[in-house]
Amino acid sequence: MPTETIFTRIVRGEAPARIVYRDDEVTAFHDISPAAPTHILIVPNKTLRTLNDAGPDDQALLGKLLLTAQRIAAEMGIAEQGYRIVINCNSQGGQSVYHLHLHLLGGRHMTWPPG
Repeated sequence: MPTETIFTRIVRGEAPARIVYRDDEVTAFHDISPAAPTHILIVPNKTLRTLNDAGPDDQALLGKLLLTAQRIAAEMGIAEQGYRIVINCNSQGGQSVYHLHLHLLGGRHMTWPPG
């Protein structure tokens, strides 16, 4: 059984969050410590600890996460200027919450490398 995280509780509606999108498979909400003017977290409602835990059965879900990011970027008005999608995986990859999630970042110029 995967360990419960704050994201699990947000998906279930048990923890507060500024939700921007929700359906049966995906939930998206504002990051509480934004790294850009627009910083949305997009999580699968199914608990996957890391990207490494996804398997062939999750292919459609992983695609839906990206398409949801694309849709939200357009709705937030950052699609035309540009945005960044980030997935951190495990501790050296910068992951701090062990529930797979995408960061949608935009509203400012993104530099490279990110750090």
